[in-house]
Amino acid sequence: MALITVENLSVRYGAHTVLSRVDMAVEPGEIVTIVGPNGSGKTSLLRAIIGATRPSSGQVSLKPGLKIGYVPQKLHVDPTLPISVERFMRLTDRVSRTQCGLALETAGVPDLLHRQMSQLSGGQFQRVLLARALINRPDILLLDEATQGLDQRGSASFYQQIEAVRRETGCAILMISHELHVVMSASDRVICLNGHVCCEGSPAVVASAPEYRALFGTGTGGALALYRHEHDHHHDHEHDHDHPPKEAAE
Repeated sequence: MALITVENLSVRYGAHTVLSRVDMAVEPGEIVTIVGPNGSGKTSLLRAIIGATRPSSGQVSLKPGLKIGYVPQKLHVDPTLPISVERFMRLTDRVSRTQCGLALETAGVPDLLHRQMSQLSGGQFQRVLLARALINRPDILLLDEATQGLDQRGSASFYQQIEAVRRETGCAILMISHELHVVMSASDRVICLNGHVCCEGSPAVVASAPEYRALFGTGTGGALALYRHEHDHHHDHEHDHDHPPKEAAE
């Protein structure tokens, strides 16, 4: 049974239609990436899935008992507030220090438990958000442009960690991305959105689709090929893949 099923979904704000007749599903263990230009309805689709936006028509069905972990695009923490990573991870849930430590290890940052949130780099901060989403062992992770603000190397490192999370936990991943050339290599399936589903399929199929090229041009094709080559190189050196260079993680 699919974890999430979206059927004939439309979303309107007043007279403005942002999504029209969207169909999609996420199966157990899949990595699905949603791409599209600004204003294409990516965030509205995610909000409809989590119940924050009411569809104008159609429906979203979740597998009974589905556990969702959510990694937001941004989260502001007052830099003057003295709060440790451990305290941050335990703010709303009754979880043990051991659970926090295990989640941080899965997110690739096992040594941050006692660090202050204000001392973290952008990449480390996003890894802590990932760990917090993992702490209750979700069936699926939802990521809303979680690498916004990171450079390409930091983004690549973060998405390599997402692959490791899927490999270690078996959870599905549904991510919205603005970085097609980085994300696609980590995806089983890509959905190209522009108010409706323009095309979907494997990364290679979508990258060559006329609908995708009309939205993104052909320039990302070369970057995608280059990243996939580097990605395959990492698979040949598993210790490098599982433990990216410190500067990349940070």
